[in-house]
Amino acid sequence: MKQIPQTELKTREIGKQIFYFDEIDSTNLEAKRHQEDEGGHGKVFVAEQQNAGRGRLGRSWVSPKETGIWMSILLKPDFSPEIASQVTILGALAAADAIRKVTKLDCQIKWPNDLVLNKKKVCGILTEMGVCDGRIQYLVLGMGINVNTEYFPDEIQDKATSLRLEGEMVYSRESIIAEILNSLELYYNDFCENGSLKKVVNYYNSILISKGKKVKIVEKMKTDIGVALGIDELGRLKVRTEQGEERTIVSGEVSVRGLYSYV
Repeated sequence: MKQIPQTELKTREIGKQIFYFDEIDSTNLEAKRHQEDEGGHGKVFVAEQQNAGRGRLGRSWVSPKETGIWMSILLKPDFSPEIASQVTILGALAAADAIRKVTKLDCQIKWPNDLVLNKKKVCGILTEMGVCDGRIQYLVLGMGINVNTEYFPDEIQDKATSLRLEGEMVYSRESIIAEILNSLELYYNDFCENGSLKKVVNYYNSILISKGKKVKIVEKMKTDIGVALGIDELGRLKVRTEQGEERTIVSGEVSVRGLYSYV
């Protein structure tokens, strides 16, 4: 991968230091290894290939060489650990902004942290943090985006896609990364100042693929069906069940998917 042109970066902190790797175990793991670095906030780690990439709930993530964006951003926030998971929402918005701007494709969000095109997953986001004495020591925002991938394993062909497959052209990974970092810094700084997703809720809900549609709420011992209403200011998904009850779903506790498919 070429280095990100500094002329495309409009940030003041995020992305001012970018580390590039030909192959690595995981960019999230590498970011954690830098957690105690002086001036570590905003460092970005990008790999051509990962051999131990992970997604949400510990799922493996396919990271083929030189076709995607496998990237992690190290953050050092002052806000409470209780609201840290909301940074995933900001990451999803920043990635959606970048994809829409660079490719002009109608990228949508599957709550809470997947981006989809043509009802298939094109991007996954994983946020991890370290806490000591009730304070966040570090927050790592990891992203995997299928940019110019042409082939997927048989077992995920019906669920995964790439920008290249959907747009029928090759896209600049460097430009997409620059736009992600530009958008993320704006969202992140506003969130740090206000401690809320209030300013982005309407926008997020406008590109939420399940909004107004029937979804399955899958818990350990049962499955419920309802209509997704959108997220609230804490990033929780509101769902109206078939019984007329309005439920608030917290990310990580349950899985929400389409009634008959992934979305």
